[in-house]
Amino acid sequence: MNAFEIIKTVRVTEKGTLQAEKLNQYTVVADPRANKAQIRKAVEELFKVKVIAVNTLNMPGKARRQRTPQAGMTSEWKKAIVTLKEGDRINLT
Repeated sequence: MNAFEIIKTVRVTEKGTLQAEKLNQYTVVADPRANKAQIRKAVEELFKVKVIAVNTLNMPGKARRQRTPQAGMTSEWKKAIVTLKEGDRINLT
């Protein structure tokens, strides 16, 4: 897998913005098959930063229903919280 297949997107949320400001941590959506070493290498390659730590979580799909009696499911995804070296930043604009 190349870096663009491993890192899907950077999640921009209120909690994630506070983490970026205070702890220099960013939340990315990663391919579920990727491991921590692959995620670290992909983030360093794509954003030209130095990664200190990578924490991963497998987020389960949730049951959802929208104006129908049948329930559907949201897809499962892998969350990676990436801690960067002091002074490095990911520009999200």
